[in-house]
Amino acid sequence: MIRHWAVLPALLLAACGADPMAAQQPTLDGKAPIVIAHRGASGERPEHTLEGYRLAIDLGADYIEPDLVLTKDGVLVARHENEISETTDVADHPEFADRKATKAIDGIEVTGWFTEDFTLAELKTLRAKERLPKLRSTDYDGKYEIPTFAEILDLLVSVNKDRKVPVGVYPETKHPSYFASIGLPHEAALLAMLDRYGYRGRSAPVFIQSFEVANLKAIRAKSDLPLIQLMDGEGGPADDSKTTYATMATPAGLKAVADYADGIGPNKAMVIPRGALGTLGDPTSLVKDAHAAGLKVHPWTFRRENYFLPLADKGGVNPAGHGDLAAEIDAYLKTGIDGLFSDNPREAVATVKGKQ
Repeated sequence: MIRHWAVLPALLLAACGADPMAAQQPTLDGKAPIVIAHRGASGERPEHTLEGYRLAIDLGADYIEPDLVLTKDGVLVARHENEISETTDVADHPEFADRKATKAIDGIEVTGWFTEDFTLAELKTLRAKERLPKLRSTDYDGKYEIPTFAEILDLLVSVNKDRKVPVGVYPETKHPSYFASIGLPHEAALLAMLDRYGYRGRSAPVFIQSFEVANLKAIRAKSDLPLIQLMDGEGGPADDSKTTYATMATPAGLKAVADYADGIGPNKAMVIPRGALGTLGDPTSLVKDAHAAGLKVHPWTFRRENYFLPLADKGGVNPAGHGDLAAEIDAYLKTGIDGLFSDNPREAVATVKGKQ
């Protein structure tokens, strides 16, 4: 059956299994949820580009999120992965053909081109491209450079100079144990860069996030900046084969996370799972349990394409079409989440701010 996407939010929430009249639960600190621009305005521009971050800021995002990897010469740059063939034109550069390699990253064999095999100067000759070309426009392919973390922080200095409430930064350390194993650890470079730009103390507009545990604990030993433990719906931290994210999400596991982190960033299905037909089910106790442990909850990732939304009928609805993202976000806001990651800050900001 073809489902229609142009429906009222209340009807969509009812169809999703969420009660549109459900009471709004409070956030951990009673403040409004934050909108985190996931890799910039990545639903509008190629992800992890200065232009995408700038657009996200213009659209009202509270934080911008760069995923951080390292170059051969130890510079932090923003890419979704250290393998860059999906997000740059590296494969079109014959001078780098011999850099193609196969590596084991967190136990998974990956073939492509890797940031750690390029100097910053070499990476700067590449241009970003859309990672999801079947769902999103490729009009901006080939226009933008790979930004360094310093360039991103420079952008924030520029946009924050006249703001009463600064736009924050929400960096993720990608594959930190892998990078440490090849002599390129994240922690010292990341903390030094944040300190240089004045990010100090518990109230600094920054969250440092990771799917791994050891690097967050190492950062906590050296810094009091806010930390977020990321969690997925399956598997566990790459640096701890004995721990699963499911175990970390239990009340006891959350209490242990609270010993070193300030919040969790779970896959959104851990907050409201999907049913067999792709509809939203009933919320889990994760937000309540995390709040009981003193942890904020920032689920990921909210996207407007039908392909990612609940009730998506992939047989009858164009997966690249735009559905009712606001209705999905509204269902999650009712659980008391403290923020959310979105590729589409325009829609996310309008929904979150409309509730204030």
